[in-house]
Amino acid sequence: MRERINNQIRAKELRVIDSENQNIGILSIKEALELAQNKGLDLIEISPNANPPVAKLMDFGKYQYEASKKLKKARAGAKPTETKSVQIKVGTGDHDLELKAKTASKWLKEGHRIKIELFLSGRAKFMDEKFLRERLDRVLHLITEEYKISDAYKRGPKGLFITIEKTK
Repeated sequence: MRERINNQIRAKELRVIDSENQNIGILSIKEALELAQNKGLDLIEISPNANPPVAKLMDFGKYQYEASKKLKKARAGAKPTETKSVQIKVGTGDHDLELKAKTASKWLKEGHRIKIELFLSGRAKFMDEKFLRERLDRVLHLITEEYKISDAYKRGPKGLFITIEKTK
């Protein structure tokens, strides 16, 4: 969304705020533009959907600079979510499953998605689907964090996998 400045503003009257964030009041568009010109500033519409729309008196270059700083700060705060992977086999022991579930729980807590993969080799590829799902469920039952299944059981080139993520 682009802000409208000076003569681009369509509203008949505006709530005007000066550069020190003091409310000047509701002025007609003509009065507001004159005030901006007298002070050597721009009139920037910052909230077009308000009734009446809100406009601020300030230098447009400075406004763009502050907006870009806000955006950078917001981006720096947002951490990208990764898809981490946990791989098990049909014969993986209970203790190893507990360790993998503990790691998966830690990753869920950090907000990552987790792909739990049942690696199949040789004859295991042709085992009963129900049995293989049961093997995959063993890990899911051990995970301590709250999660939801984002991708149900799917067959991949290496075997069966499921993707889970933290519930909001």
